[in-house]
Amino acid sequence: MYHDFLILGGAGLVGFQVCRQLVLNLKPRRIVVGSLLESEAAGACTRLEREFGEGVAFVPAWGNLFVPRELANSPRSAVMQDGRLRARLLAAVYDDYEEAYRSNHLVQLIRGHRPEVIVDCVNTATGLSYQDVFDGAAKVRGWIKGETYDSAGVADLETFMLSQSVPQLIRHVRFLHQATSEYATAVYVKVGTTGTGGMGLNIPYTHSEDKPSKKLLAKNEAAFGHTGLLFLLARTPNSPIVKEVKPAAMIGYRAVQVMEVRDKHDSSVLYTPKEVILGGRLELRENQADYLKTGTLKVPVVDTGENGVFTRGEFVAITALGQMEYVTPEEIARTVVLEIRGANTGQDVISALDGAVIEPSYKAGLIRSVAVSDLNAAEQQSGIPSVALGRLGPPELSKLLFEAELLKRTMGSMAAVASDEDPSALADRCAAVLESSGVARTAPSIGIPVLLPDGKRLLRGPRINVPELEGHRTGVEVASAADIDGWAKKGWVDLRPANIRIWQERFRRMLRARADLRDEGSAAASTLSFIATEFEIGEVVAWIFNNEMGGYRVK
Repeated sequence: MYHDFLILGGAGLVGFQVCRQLVLNLKPRRIVVGSLLESEAAGACTRLEREFGEGVAFVPAWGNLFVPRELANSPRSAVMQDGRLRARLLAAVYDDYEEAYRSNHLVQLIRGHRPEVIVDCVNTATGLSYQDVFDGAAKVRGWIKGETYDSAGVADLETFMLSQSVPQLIRHVRFLHQATSEYATAVYVKVGTTGTGGMGLNIPYTHSEDKPSKKLLAKNEAAFGHTGLLFLLARTPNSPIVKEVKPAAMIGYRAVQVMEVRDKHDSSVLYTPKEVILGGRLELRENQADYLKTGTLKVPVVDTGENGVFTRGEFVAITALGQMEYVTPEEIARTVVLEIRGANTGQDVISALDGAVIEPSYKAGLIRSVAVSDLNAAEQQSGIPSVALGRLGPPELSKLLFEAELLKRTMGSMAAVASDEDPSALADRCAAVLESSGVARTAPSIGIPVLLPDGKRLLRGPRINVPELEGHRTGVEVASAADIDGWAKKGWVDLRPANIRIWQERFRRMLRARADLRDEGSAAASTLSFIATEFEIGEVVAWIFNNEMGGYRVK
């Protein structure tokens, strides 16, 4: 069983109960309690130590998981108001992945603590949707139209770019994949959300805008977009066991108390109202100093954690039969712990999706051979080779298919390619059949150039797909041989002898795998196997994806 845990959002309503249930059921040695603020993380650890004594090491950790470490303890409002910090955050979301990965705060936490199990109780969808892409869009559209543009226009545009949930979610899950793989996390459990407390498009609760609430629907979009990415993570080799528990009701509660309540503008002041005559312009925001303060807004409330505090009237309405209704954090925490233990609760969304999606079928496998046979016949009758159109990315696919086709045209069989023929001579022979094979015209025409054996000449068409263009670039400088090597590996037909040598070794490994399958039967069947009995270029490239790029399915 597992001993070291990282609970993201561990000071929150559900996360704290997860910590408690872990101690009560799994006897952990260490629980790292993560939260946004140091005071929250330290306070949760103190409460846990008070309850459970010194048998478990409770370690506080804090900071924003979605940003570089140097920004992890800066309020988002402060980052958005500082052009230099916005630029840093934009780079982390949109620029070089590897640099962003190294500096990301979540990655640093995983690297530093090396947890066996991560339970993510952070309300990710809420955090992303409340960055309010709609308000950002309104501001940007306003200054585009010339209505409100001023020196703050660039800040509005950058803030709008930073409110997009999709780029942030993609980076977050990619960081999670790489970090959990590198540092051997065994299990990752996400406590997610439906975004609407289980209700539909008719949800009556809003953030003062029209129904249905755009913010709540954005929260739903982020929540299930996150689920989709976790579904992919669960089907990625060398990833942890991935589970998601998704409550579909309001979660609560922590405590009932009389307290001073602040609004979204951080105000708790009560004012004496002014009476105005309607007509003409109605100002929606006026100077607070023009109003008489009469005290603070203090009221009995129920604390529902990340959802905020509700009055009696609000709490009764939202939890009533037919509304969001209600589930306790302890019930969620117990489900999380059961899933970590391997129990089948039936409430893991990822497993439910695995059971619901339609998988490959036996019939399709039979029909596949018919389609391939018909394609072969169409090639023979038309005299037109059917190799690649470049529409099924990545660029490596097309480039590898064209290279395999040239080798097939040149040598005829896999065994002949795998022979000891000099790679330079074989490269020249492949170049000699460029025209007759049609590759010389087809590949460059679809953006896949051909690098000739001397490594200096390139057959190209009107466009080149690799390197990719970003922004307003129309070209790149060929700075070094390393540039050429990188581009050729990713998306150029490479007829240099060094690449031909790689192909010869590939075919030797394929033939050995084919012989193992013959000698050992089904026990030898795996992604390492080359099952085809003939030189089928698609099977060859699929083997490369499986064995050289790690691009194979595990479920």
